[in-house]
Amino acid sequence: MGSAKNTSTASRQARIEELRRAERNRERRNRILVIAASTVVVAGLVAGGVVLVKSQSDKKDTASDSKATSGHFVTGTDGVKTWKGSLARNHVTKTVSYPMEPPVGGDHNQVWMNCNGDVYAKAVDNMNAVHSLEHGAVWITYNSKAPEADVKALAAKVKKTPYTLMSPVEDQKDPIMLSAWGKQRAVTGASDKNVDAFLSEFVQGKQTPEPGAACTNGLAQ
Repeated sequence: MGSAKNTSTASRQARIEELRRAERNRERRNRILVIAASTVVVAGLVAGGVVLVKSQSDKKDTASDSKATSGHFVTGTDGVKTWKGSLARNHVTKTVSYPMEPPVGGDHNQVWMNCNGDVYAKAVDNMNAVHSLEHGAVWITYNSKAPEADVKALAAKVKKTPYTLMSPVEDQKDPIMLSAWGKQRAVTGASDKNVDAFLSEFVQGKQTPEPGAACTNGLAQ
């Protein structure tokens, strides 16, 4: 009888242990399901956030595009052309089409071209150069019609002048042109007195939207 009791006790303990194992297994499965479900939810939230951010970014770019630079140049008695109209200043990722070449302002890339007396042998992106103009730089540009001697002389001048940059722009109207934010003029050559006059007035001049902003640590070729 005692043996039967012992057998029954052992059987009961074995059953209890089996139930405990089953409960532990069930809890483990539930935890896995909860973690999996949480992962799916988090992934969905992240994906939704990315879509929302992208959507907001696209809307921002679209909004920026809707504020396209508009207006026209008015030439002063000193020969300097001043843009009369709107010059948007949004940072955008899409390509901007400017109504003038080289551009003197408008929406632009968030990264500026280095303009601490930087001379570029190849064309630079207008969108980066416009950002440099926003910082108060003067951009000297030339095309294939510009005499080589003038290009070299201007490059030497730029290298000695902070807040300037120089690069070729083949599609511009005149062989040598000087641009600042909202300002532009053509010059006859490196010895033209208007070169120094333009630099003196517009390097970090009153037209600068962001005076003192950096012309280093930007983009370089």
